[in-house]
Amino acid sequence: MDSRPSDPSDPFAPVQIGPLRLRNAVIKAATSEGRSPDGLVTDDLIDFHLEYVRGGVGMTTVAYCCVSPEGRSAPGQILMGPEALPGLARLTSAVHAEGAAISAQLGHAGPVASKKITGVRSVAPSAMINPTSLERCRAITRPEIAQVIEDFAEAAAVAVEAGFDAVELHFGHNYLPSAFLSPLFNRRRDDYGGDIDARSRLVREIAAAVRARVGDRIAVLAKVSMVDGVPGGITLAESLRTVQLLDADGHLDAVVLTQGSSVVRQMLLFRGDVPVADFAALMPQPLKTGVYLLGRKVLGEFDYHDLYMLESARQFVPVVRNTQLILLGGVTEYDHLVTGLDEGFAAVAIGRALLREPDLIETMRADRDHESLCTHCNRCMYTVYGRTHCVLDPAAAYGPAAQAPGIGPPLPLRPVGRGAGQVRP
Repeated sequence: MDSRPSDPSDPFAPVQIGPLRLRNAVIKAATSEGRSPDGLVTDDLIDFHLEYVRGGVGMTTVAYCCVSPEGRSAPGQILMGPEALPGLARLTSAVHAEGAAISAQLGHAGPVASKKITGVRSVAPSAMINPTSLERCRAITRPEIAQVIEDFAEAAAVAVEAGFDAVELHFGHNYLPSAFLSPLFNRRRDDYGGDIDARSRLVREIAAAVRARVGDRIAVLAKVSMVDGVPGGITLAESLRTVQLLDADGHLDAVVLTQGSSVVRQMLLFRGDVPVADFAALMPQPLKTGVYLLGRKVLGEFDYHDLYMLESARQFVPVVRNTQLILLGGVTEYDHLVTGLDEGFAAVAIGRALLREPDLIETMRADRDHESLCTHCNRCMYTVYGRTHCVLDPAAAYGPAAQAPGIGPPLPLRPVGRGAGQVRP
C-alpha cells in the first residue's frame, strides 16, 4: 500500500498513515518516561514529549498507557480513564501546538505484571511462573478475555476524547496479547490456543474492537514482536502469519515491528552493552550479588549494529496489502531513514538515539552527515526505575536514577533453566 505520495525517499516529506497525515516519517518510539508518579500527566511529562516534538519528530508516543489497573507493569503508569483525561488533553494540545502528532501506546502487562504493583495475581494465557519476577501467574478465563478486549476498546475511546492522533496497541514483548501468540506461554485447549491462527485470535479481536470503537477518527497501530527470543517462543514464520491475518482483517493502519521479550533475554530488543553493574547498584543484598553473577546470562548478550531489525523486518513487506509497516531498531542517522523508506516502510521509529539527542531530527535536517551521539551503552535502561533519561546528558539535568518504591527486582536470582517459564493449560 503506497503511503508516500511525495518523494518516497525523503524522510522529511509528509506521510499518510490511515486517517493521519504526519509532517514527516519519523516517530518517537515509546520509551518508559517515569514522569507520572501518580498515574496522571504532569508538566514534566509534557515537557519530555515537547523536547522531541520541537526537535523535529513527526509524532511522539506516550509509553505504556494501561487499559486496566491489573494491566500495569510498573508504578506510575497512566490508566486510560476519566481521571487521566484532563491531563491527557493538556498533553495532546501542547504537542499539536508545536505542529506534531501524538500517539498513546495501550497495553496490558499480563504475565509481565507483578502483584507487588497491581495488588492482584497476574494473568497469562496459561498458568506459568514468570522467570524474571518468580511470581506465579494464573490462566486468564474466557470472561476475563472478553473484558480485556473491551478494556482496549474503551482505552482507545479515551484516547480519541483526549485528542490523540493515534493509538499503538502493544502486541509485543510477551505482554498479555503477545503471550497469547507464544507457543511457550499459550498452552490453551480452547479456541484461543493451538496453531498460530488460533493463538492470533486475541490480537485480531482486540484490533477489531478498537477499530469498531474509534472508526477513522484516529490511526490504529500495533506493535508486534517478530521474534521474542525466548526458547520455544514466537518465531519469525509465526509472526509473519499473525501480521498477514491482521492485515487481511483490515483493522490496523500500521504495524510497528519489534523483537524481544520483557520476561527474559531483554537485550535482544536493545542490543549493545549490558548494564549489569548499573542494575546491581539499585539492588539490596543478596539481590545485588545475584544480578552481578547472573545478569548477563538472563538478559542475554547481543551485538549492536545499525538497522539491526531490518533483516527480519523486510520479510514483512511482501506480506501486507492493507497495512503500513514501521521500522524500529538501530535507526540513528539520516542514511538509515532513507534506507527504511527505500525498503518499503512507511515510517521509522527511534528510541535511545532521541533520548541522547532530542533534537536529532532537526540536526539531521541541517547536516545529513551527522553521526548520532548515542553509544548504545544501554545505561538508560536502568533509569526506568526513576525518570528515564540518557545518563550521558551533558547538563546532568536529571540526577541519578532511584529505585521506585514497591518495585521488584528486574532480574531473577537464578538462571533460566529447564522448566523455567513453563506453562500448563
